[in-house]
Amino acid sequence: MKRFIPGHFVRTAQQAGFASYKNGKLLKAAEDQEFDLLVTADKNLRYQQNLEGRLLSILLLSTNDRSVIELNGDKILRTINQMKPKSYKELEL
Repeated sequence: MKRFIPGHFVRTAQQAGFASYKNGKLLKAAEDQEFDLLVTADKNLRYQQNLEGRLLSILLLSTNDRSVIELNGDKILRTINQMKPKSYKELEL
């Protein structure tokens, strides 16, 4: 994802030290470290977590297939740049 999002500071959950965290703990840790956006392909996130009042935006990708993500890098970047703070968006790839 880093190469698709120039001008943004990007870290994976593993790079941030969050690799073992589940949804709720991951969201809290990202907010505590003042991340602005979480990009995920976890379709259950919105059902398992209360997303109201979150301090970060969440972008849900329709797939985690690397080749599909790579083919849609421009679309992902446009969507990220158009997102409002503290918003939730689903992106079909």
